[in-house]
Amino acid sequence: MNTHNRFDGYANDYTIGRPQYSDELIDHILEKSNLSGDFTIADIGSGTGKFSSQLLARGCEVYAVEPNDDMRNTAESELSSYKNFHSIKGDAENTTLADHSVDLITTAQAFHWFEVGKFRSECKRIVKENGKISLIWNVRDMASPLNQELYEIYKKYCPRFIGFNGGIIKDDPRIKEFFVNGYEYISCMNPLTLDKEKFIKRSLSGSYSIKEGDRCYDEYIASIVEVFNRYCKQGYVTIPNSSVAYTGIY
Repeated sequence: MNTHNRFDGYANDYTIGRPQYSDELIDHILEKSNLSGDFTIADIGSGTGKFSSQLLARGCEVYAVEPNDDMRNTAESELSSYKNFHSIKGDAENTTLADHSVDLITTAQAFHWFEVGKFRSECKRIVKENGKISLIWNVRDMASPLNQELYEIYKKYCPRFIGFNGGIIKDDPRIKEFFVNGYEYISCMNPLTLDKEKFIKRSLSGSYSIKEGDRCYDEYIASIVEVFNRYCKQGYVTIPNSSVAYTGIY
């Protein structure tokens, strides 16, 4: 699926509004992958480097693969101080990485954009024997009235909105299709506490979000602000959320 231009102009909103992932989840993935000594991770669809940055902070060698120039340039600007950071212009179906060159493949908030069969083939090509692949998302708790209200706002104003995370659901058929040998699922609480600016940017960072100049943009922002004001406590709103991962081996 060619989505290289889909995220043009989103990098700033991503940087400000997109959350990091549960530290507990990341530590679990690394521990279960049995990685020790020198090892390499390919973070596919790495965007502005949100997930890559957490891997780099743990001393991992990370090849951040991202096709969108705007997003990739932002990651390079923010992560260039890490000597183990390597920025790669490539996509999920053609990473440009060498055969059997990485110990672990991660993709955070991106798998739902990929062509499953082609991505699986690329993973098999670049991962070492017994290497693992982990599909990761931040997932909103839809039992929360706050998330239900935001869902209705996006559904009303954003023509491209088909659901959070590209419509991916727990144990989605696309995930089962990808992991032909089964997978482990883990979920860790990761509530998002945001001030007003980040709360708005979190909405604007969605690939489905309309932008300034689009029809009904002012009404869209006003609706988001109205939700923030009603749920706000001492200048912040907490969005119920979990970080989840599906991890399997090839």
